[in-house]
Amino acid sequence: MSLARLLQDQRRRLTRIIELLEREREQLVQAELNGQVLGELAERKQHYLSELESCEALRLGVQRRLGYAEDAQGARQAAADAGCQDAWEATLELTRKAQRLNERNGALVGLRMEQNTRLLGFIHQAAEKTLYGASGRVAAQPGRLNAQV
Repeated sequence: MSLARLLQDQRRRLTRIIELLEREREQLVQAELNGQVLGELAERKQHYLSELESCEALRLGVQRRLGYAEDAQGARQAAADAGCQDAWEATLELTRKAQRLNERNGALVGLRMEQNTRLLGFIHQAAEKTLYGASGRVAAQPGRLNAQV
């Protein structure tokens, strides 16, 4: 397979991953999360990431077989010599975009986790201050008059 074709395949997969990351972000900013939708997006994202990994391994193999170094400079030179430098640059730009979106989504997940942790802490504190004991009777609360009627 030619380098130009491999780069085209990578860009197609990256575009799909970017679309999924954008849909994931839309879900993460909703007031109420839909776990099923997020799970489906994660599965599809993982599928395309696996495909992208395979495609990248093929591209690197072609680069190596053609005698180029296995680093970024070697990739750039291979693309230039094959006449597909623009395709290489477009692939790199899509990769950077996907990385930025993934980092933002990760930050959104982190914020959600912090909110949930604070909410659980609040619920836990409220549960400790319950008015009723295990027997169902009103429990004595410190600093309050416990009058039984």
